[in-house]
Amino acid sequence: MQSINRFLYGPTPDERIRAWQTKLRSEQRLLEREMRQLDMATNKARQTVKQLATKGDVKSARILAREVVRSNKQKDRLSVSKARLGSISHQLAQQLAMAKVTGSLQKSTEIMKLSNTLIRLPQISQTMREMSMEMTKAGILEEMMDDTLEMEEDEELEEEADAEVDKVLFDLTEGKLGQAGTVRTELPTSKERLEDEETERAMEKYRLELNGLLSG
Repeated sequence: MQSINRFLYGPTPDERIRAWQTKLRSEQRLLEREMRQLDMATNKARQTVKQLATKGDVKSARILAREVVRSNKQKDRLSVSKARLGSISHQLAQQLAMAKVTGSLQKSTEIMKLSNTLIRLPQISQTMREMSMEMTKAGILEEMMDDTLEMEEDEELEEEADAEVDKVLFDLTEGKLGQAGTVRTELPTSKERLEDEETERAMEKYRLELNGLLSG
């Protein structure tokens, strides 16, 4: 009988919500994994920033430190998004409790607002778009989510980055940022040149790695 009802009327409210909550937990794990990857790449980049700054290559240190700043902002964004996924799951649990009384799922402006924000995050956009369609059919959402992407924060980053980068450099060099830009009068030795080349290669590697994570 249950199989016949499922065929005729589709999944029950309980089945729908359990399936959505499973998807939400899966997306939370995805964000957690990306945050760990950002942490690892950022920690390596911080070490290279410190090496560059203490050697006097403040220009290269500033370039890489800017990526560290962007990485920190991205991690904050992912952390907030993970919390929002949890909030949707909690709202769905309340929906399930109400459905047991009313027999049907109810419209939720809170779930719509949260989903409308999360659908803009590239990492989980596709899943949230699919869930929004399912929730619309189930009567929780009134209409499809607005999938207008948020504008990139490049302009905001440019305005904030210099102050943030200076702070990062100051912290990483333990307050020796002013000494880092001192012009050296002696020619570098071959060993020092080799070390500089290795540091530069490391800088480019971590910059590309962070860029890949931030654009993914």
